[in-house]
Amino acid sequence: MFEAAGCSPADALTVVDHLVESCLFGHDSHGSLRVYEYIDQILAGTFDPKGIPRLERQKGVTACIDGDSALGQVAGRLAVETGVSLARTHGVGVVTVRNCSHLGRIGAYPLSVARQGLIGLAFVNAGRLGRQIPPFGGIDGRISTNPIAFSAPRPGQDPILVDMTTSVVAEGKIRVAHNRAEQVPAGWITDSEGHPTRDPGAFVGPPAGAILPLGGVVGYKGYCLGMVVEILGGILSGEGAANGDQIMRSNGMLLTVYDPGFFCETDNYETEVEGLVQHVMSSRVDPQVGQIQLPGGPEFSTCRDRQEHGIPIDDTTWNRILERAQALGLDTAGWSEQALAQ
Repeated sequence: MFEAAGCSPADALTVVDHLVESCLFGHDSHGSLRVYEYIDQILAGTFDPKGIPRLERQKGVTACIDGDSALGQVAGRLAVETGVSLARTHGVGVVTVRNCSHLGRIGAYPLSVARQGLIGLAFVNAGRLGRQIPPFGGIDGRISTNPIAFSAPRPGQDPILVDMTTSVVAEGKIRVAHNRAEQVPAGWITDSEGHPTRDPGAFVGPPAGAILPLGGVVGYKGYCLGMVVEILGGILSGEGAANGDQIMRSNGMLLTVYDPGFFCETDNYETEVEGLVQHVMSSRVDPQVGQIQLPGGPEFSTCRDRQEHGIPIDDTTWNRILERAQALGLDTAGWSEQALAQ
């Protein structure tokens, strides 16, 4: 589908690998759901499937990437490559990205860094889009879900992985529930008048509701973190901070890569990380929760399960994927049977 929409085979593979891994990790909101959305955006001319991201400027340990209106995963790939190269040379690499489509699952970028033995930290805003998350004490959405992601390597083990929005939940998860005609948990969203609701339709609107900032009764913490991301991810990248736009033109990202070997001995790093892990995991288990997991544990567990049993896709999402494929002139006869067989 992406090649038919104009992407090069290499770029199409980059996007699809990202979407498949997002689904494997249980983030369907950033996987199958995005297939038809990205195709729609390409066909609408919002983004350029043939765009070629480039280094706009580089100085010392810093680099700025212009995405050339390309798909976000393609720009993100260049950001990781650049950050890793700078960090291996200088100990730290700080890279910004602007002018691209949706970057997708932000945890993918620090995770790619960690898989190369380095530490990654990302702050990502939605450019000038500002309509989803109200300030603490407010009703109307004024900033975006603004994710923060972090990953650190562990020798012979899954990396530590933090991939979180500064809101209670990512917007895509609410739209997944909407597609499945399911309610969302209490405390996620409010309707257009600020009243708590579990109906995703009350958020989608019209009139649109809002997603609450992370933290519940201390939601000012999530709101404050969201503001940090607006400044670091939005303003420093040159994409801009939230100012009321209703449609996202591009994500803005600040990706920082650290080489632990420049700061401490590699053996000491590994010993300290494993000591921390063992100390945390030695806590008594709360029977109401049932287990202790490291950051990223649920994603890696879900990945292994879905690699064995397959990726579930709701009928609404699947039918929309088929519709877009047919609009691209592809023959989808038998696609459903092939998907089930695989």
